[in-house]
Amino acid sequence: MTAPPILPALLLSLPLVLTACWAGGAVCKRLGQPPVIGEIAAGILLGPSVLGRACPAATAALFPPGLAPVLDSLGQLGLLCFMFLLGRELDPEVVRGERRTALTVALTGLAVPLVCGALLALALYGHYAPETADRLPFALFLGVALSITAFPVLARILADRGLTGTRLGALSLTCAAVDDVLAWSLLALVTALARNTSLGAVLRTVLLTVAFAALLLRVVRPLLARVLRRTGAAATFALVTCCLCLAALATDRIGVHAVVGAFLFGAATPRDSPSVHQVAQGMSQFAVPFLLPLFFISTGLRIDIGTLGPHPAPWLWCGVILLVATATKWGGTALAARACGSDWRGALSLGALMNCRGLTELIVLTAGLDLRLIGPELYTMLVLMALTATALTSPALTALMRKGPPERHRPPSEPSTSSAPSTSSAPSTSSAPRGKAQPVGNS
Repeated sequence: MTAPPILPALLLSLPLVLTACWAGGAVCKRLGQPPVIGEIAAGILLGPSVLGRACPAATAALFPPGLAPVLDSLGQLGLLCFMFLLGRELDPEVVRGERRTALTVALTGLAVPLVCGALLALALYGHYAPETADRLPFALFLGVALSITAFPVLARILADRGLTGTRLGALSLTCAAVDDVLAWSLLALVTALARNTSLGAVLRTVLLTVAFAALLLRVVRPLLARVLRRTGAAATFALVTCCLCLAALATDRIGVHAVVGAFLFGAATPRDSPSVHQVAQGMSQFAVPFLLPLFFISTGLRIDIGTLGPHPAPWLWCGVILLVATATKWGGTALAARACGSDWRGALSLGALMNCRGLTELIVLTAGLDLRLIGPELYTMLVLMALTATALTSPALTALMRKGPPERHRPPSEPSTSSAPSTSSAPSTSSAPRGKAQPVGNS
C-alpha cells in the first residue's frame, strides 16, 4: 500500500498556513504583541484544539498525517537560518565589560525558577505525574521547564522593536544564550535520569559543546576568512549553507539542540566579509519570512487545549504554575541585574525579556512528553504558561520604556554626544558592510 502523495497536500496547505500566519501576526502587531504569538495562535486554531474539534474532516483533508513532518522540517530550516542571522547580529563589543553582569543574571535567572519549580513539582507529582515517572526526574524536569528563556522568540521581539543593537538587547540575548545552554545540559541530565543512563553522558555533552564552540571561533572563523577572500557569491552561498547545516547537525548529535549550532556558526562567520553579508541578506529576505512562520504554526498544530476539560482544578493549577514561573524568572533576573548595578527600569526590562518562554519552552515540553515525564494535562498547562508569559513580555516592555528607548551601544573610542540614540533596527547599509543583516521578516 503506497502512501498518499505529499506534494499536492503541501501545495494546498502552504497558502492557508502562510495566510493564517500573516493574519495572526498582523492582528498581534495591532494589539502591541509580537507576531509570533499570532502565528502560534493560528496553529492552535487550525489544530485539534479548534478546527479539529469543530470539523475533523477539514483537519484531516488540510493536514494529512504525512504532511506534519514536512511542515515541521521546513520550519526547522527557517529557524536555523534565523538563528544564524542572530549569531551575526550579536556584537561581542556590546557586552564587553559586562561579563560579570551577564553571568550573574543568567545563573540567578536559571537557579531561582529551577529550585522553585522543583518544589512545586512535589505538590503536582501525586496529581499529574505519569505512573512511569520517578519523583526526582519529574521534579528536575519541571524546574527546567520553569527556568527556560525562549532564545528565538526573544530575538524576534527585540528585532521587531529595534532593540537588537542596544545594551539591553545584547545583554538579554547573552543571558538567554547562557541560560539555554545550561538548560539543555540540565535537560540532558533529566533525560539520563529518566532513561537510567550514565551521568557521564551529561558531562560529555557539556564538554563537547564548549569544545565545539571553541573550534568554531578559534579555527573555523579564520579559515573561513581566508577561503572567502577567493570565492564568489554563488560559492559563498553554498559554503555558508553547508557549514550552517553541519554546525546544526553537530550540536544536535552532541545532545544540545540544533539551533545552538546555527547560532554559534553565525557568531563565527567573518563580520567584515561582503559575500557573507550578501548571503545573510538573501536569508533575511526569503528564508526567514517564508520558512520561520511554518515552525511556529507547526507547533500550534500539536497543542490540544481540550485535554484540560471543564473542571476548575486543572485551570487553578495552571494559574499557580504561571504565577510561580513568572515571579521567579522575572523577579530573580531583575534582582540579580539590580545587584549588578542596573537601575530598576533596566533591571525590570531585562527580567521581562528573560521571562519570554515561547518555542524553546515548547521544544523542552515536547521532550518531556516523549520521555513520559509529564502527561497531556500538565503538558497543556505548561504550554499555556509559556504562551501567556510570552504575551506579557511586549506590554511589560512598553510600560517600562515610556520614558524613552534604551541606550544603544557606543564603541569605547566614540566620543559622547548629546544627540538622542537611534531606535532603528535596520543594519548599516553603507558601502563597507559590517556583516550584519536584519534577521526578521515581515511576518
